[in-house]
Amino acid sequence: MAKLLLVAACALIDRDGRVLMARRPEGKDHAGLWEFPGGKLAEGETPEAALVRELKEELAIDTEASCLAPAAFASEVLGEFHLLMPLYVCRKWKGTPTPLEGQELRWVRPEGLTRMEMPPADRPLAAQLRDLL
Repeated sequence: MAKLLLVAACALIDRDGRVLMARRPEGKDHAGLWEFPGGKLAEGETPEAALVRELKEELAIDTEASCLAPAAFASEVLGEFHLLMPLYVCRKWKGTPTPLEGQELRWVRPEGLTRMEMPPADRPLAAQLRDLL
């Protein structure tokens, strides 16, 4: 049986209705592909707490768990792991998203999400998010 890997992702949506996407930097799995910001949960951490932490570490922005609304999820077998990735929507944060981990950032209209090259787990999330927005 595959070990469960829980990763939380966030669709930051600006006042113009655009979604922030991050391009994975060289040297990481899926380098060059676009993804929703977020990351793995630490031991004992909730998905919301992980996103608050990851958004600060990756993008230098501050938000709160109460500003995160669950929107969709992906479930996929990745070799010895089973990835479960909830996607949250966030429309309220403090600061300007700044790439702190070498990633490229791009604001994208919802209809453009599915045309971006993404890791397999992000692709269904992009389609679900586009349909929600």
